[in-house]
Amino acid sequence: MVAEAPSRRRYAVVGTGSRAGMYVKALATTHADVGTLVAWCEPNPVRMDYHDDALRAAGLPVPARYAPEDFDGLLAGQRPDVVVVTSPDATHDRFATAALDAGCDVVVEKPLTTTLEKARAIADAAGRSAGDLVVTFNYRYSPRNEALRRVIASGEIGTVTSVHFEWALDTVHGADYFRRWHRDKSISGGLLVHKSSHHFDLVNWWLADVPSVVHAAGALRFYGDRNAAERGITGRPARSTGAPGTAGDPFALDLAADEDLRRLYLDGEKHDGYVRDQDVFSPGITIEDNAGLLVVYESGAILTYSLNAHSPWEGYRVSVNGTAGRAELDVVERGFLLPVSAAGVVGRPAVDPGVSPDDPAVGGRDNPRPAGERLLVQRHWDLAREVSIPKGDGAHGGGDSQLLDDVFRPGRAPDPLGRRAGYRDGLRSLVVGLAANQALEHGTAVDVGSFGLPLAR
Repeated sequence: MVAEAPSRRRYAVVGTGSRAGMYVKALATTHADVGTLVAWCEPNPVRMDYHDDALRAAGLPVPARYAPEDFDGLLAGQRPDVVVVTSPDATHDRFATAALDAGCDVVVEKPLTTTLEKARAIADAAGRSAGDLVVTFNYRYSPRNEALRRVIASGEIGTVTSVHFEWALDTVHGADYFRRWHRDKSISGGLLVHKSSHHFDLVNWWLADVPSVVHAAGALRFYGDRNAAERGITGRPARSTGAPGTAGDPFALDLAADEDLRRLYLDGEKHDGYVRDQDVFSPGITIEDNAGLLVVYESGAILTYSLNAHSPWEGYRVSVNGTAGRAELDVVERGFLLPVSAAGVVGRPAVDPGVSPDDPAVGGRDNPRPAGERLLVQRHWDLAREVSIPKGDGAHGGGDSQLLDDVFRPGRAPDPLGRRAGYRDGLRSLVVGLAANQALEHGTAVDVGSFGLPLAR
């Protein structure tokens, strides 16, 4: 008996910046047997040209092109089965709701959206649609995060009473949010919505719980013109590319020096005016770079969370306290950065996470913070034990490749950990950031239940 060929679904991609590349590459290579790209929805022709070239190189036809204002025409004319939304965060609701109302399945990059009103619109559309909405929380698929989920679910540390979660973004990754559109809270929702949605989702998923009350504090303490002036940093160009004197600047990003950035952004400026390499110490930044939260869950568990976007190393630390013991996950994604003179491309990571401390570029120094990960579990009155973590290959701790399998081949493999995230998961993650932003603005704790969103598990 001959096996039936897999059904090829029709995909449209909204927003063709760098994040879209993960989905385009998958549909051109590893998942070409199950999907065909039929349409772009994007205002900038240069970015569509970039992804068209990737499809041509794979011997595939290029999709039809639609401007954002003609998205309804895309839905009617191309009749996609699935719409992948990778446009700026504040626009997600517009495309997700229209696609759901057309009966399409929707794949949305995190965060789900940026405001309470937009969240309600998506929830309403998801509730009435025959289509399915998936939020791509790729950190759920990372083996180290799966390992912690298993430990908690096993009951080895008992009932969870509290979690401490610290995330450190280094001065390469963290700084980049302050160069691009994410620096504008009206578009990104700030890091507590855009970036921390990953982290809040992990805690919600680890605990299988729903956030209830959020307290928050935070501010812009490092980036921005005022902070720079207080440290004597003045006279900087508004952007890096082409500016004199930036060759040795660790906070500069030369778009012309990177082929992908040049083609996606520098060459496209004439069409939309978007500047991808704004100075991180320039005016106009409306997001925080330091924040701390206290979140109370429906179970009574307490989360203390901190985010720093200007750390000299990158990674995260999680401590989970339970009635029978404690679990600790420590992750160093990049232990340090070399001075820019040794780095090559300005504004890029100077050291690969797996670099040897004996590498000549490091000068033979010992590295007390090597890249790596460790999960320890310790029950009361017992020695700690180390939990083996399977190796994950690729971005986001090995999560991206597994996420793509789940997106493009849904239901093919068992999902005992519940990694696939639907719109309610997106809402549960989003409301922590939205409540934190309200708490920052008003200085009071925020009851998430007052939002009136369908958060129950």
